[in-house]
Amino acid sequence: MDPKKVVVAMSGGVDSSVVAALLVEQGYDVTGMMLRLWSEPGSEAENRCCAPDAMALARRVAAKLSIPFYVIDARQAFREIVVQSFINGYTHNTTPNPCLTCNRHLRWDFLLQRALASGADHLATGHYARLQATPNGVQLLRAVDQHKDQSYVLHALNQAQLQHTSFPLGTYTKPEVRTLARKFNLPVAERPDSQDLCFLGASDYHAFLVRHAPAAANPGPILDQHGAQLGTHQGLAFYTIGQRKGLRIAAPHPLYVLQKDASRNALIIGPAEELGQAELVAVNPHWISGQAPEGPFRAQVKIRYKARLESGLVTPQPSGSFHIRFDSPLRDITPGQAAVLYDGETCLGGGTISSTPIPNPPE
Repeated sequence: MDPKKVVVAMSGGVDSSVVAALLVEQGYDVTGMMLRLWSEPGSEAENRCCAPDAMALARRVAAKLSIPFYVIDARQAFREIVVQSFINGYTHNTTPNPCLTCNRHLRWDFLLQRALASGADHLATGHYARLQATPNGVQLLRAVDQHKDQSYVLHALNQAQLQHTSFPLGTYTKPEVRTLARKFNLPVAERPDSQDLCFLGASDYHAFLVRHAPAAANPGPILDQHGAQLGTHQGLAFYTIGQRKGLRIAAPHPLYVLQKDASRNALIIGPAEELGQAELVAVNPHWISGQAPEGPFRAQVKIRYKARLESGLVTPQPSGSFHIRFDSPLRDITPGQAAVLYDGETCLGGGTISSTPIPNPPE
């Protein structure tokens, strides 16, 4: 029987390179594909996901493994979908997560469709997560390496996508992956991990927004909870809930961003004891099983990619959204980020944290 065909989403990094090497070693018919993403004109070399040096490294890895390698031009789709949603999120006073958008619309739509059209059975990536087939469908599980687990940014994948997906690194730790890269003698074995948003390059997001959405630089008052003005902000888009640095307010104790009041173009700040919420509403939910839960249930919740799991009661709403009441208040509940739900190791799905005030929360 012919070996199964697999497309590996390559980036020139150690994780995707090790995935390709593992699958070749296991006898799969492997093809490497890399997405060429949008960068600001003149800054193409700064997009770590597809800079010329990253492409060159991916080609070297593919040549070493004797597999075909293709670069897929996704610049227009990336600019229109991922970058624009990033700009729109900040200009509407939320804090978006572009990696979620990229995974949902670029890797598991744009790239997956091209992988399947090439005759591949699966798209394999270097994400740290696990999949488990059950009689009721595919489950998304947390990675063995809890420090590298990326199920948070994968929670919006559906059953059709998961059935054609492979995460070979889900049972490995990062040090083990580095060891495998050295074993396979890959030229990326010591390449450091990327930490920043790929399309920002050396720029910070403030400067990026000013260039692409000048109206975001709209100064307004900085107020305390009682309405007293303490200073002036540079534009609500440049701040996020829980932020402490950059407020430029002299005070005897640390002050944090509590709220962004768009109706008054006001930034509300206060001391740490005023920061925190015990509940949230998440909209546009996605349930990995394909079925929304019928009634309230307890779950563990992540409100940011690097946040700890927190326990709470999840109540689906008639509108399709869901409400979470946490066992303890959390300091960094941020509109625009995802609230992702877990039952132990199993990721159930999630939704986008809403900036709308919570009306009559359920008892």
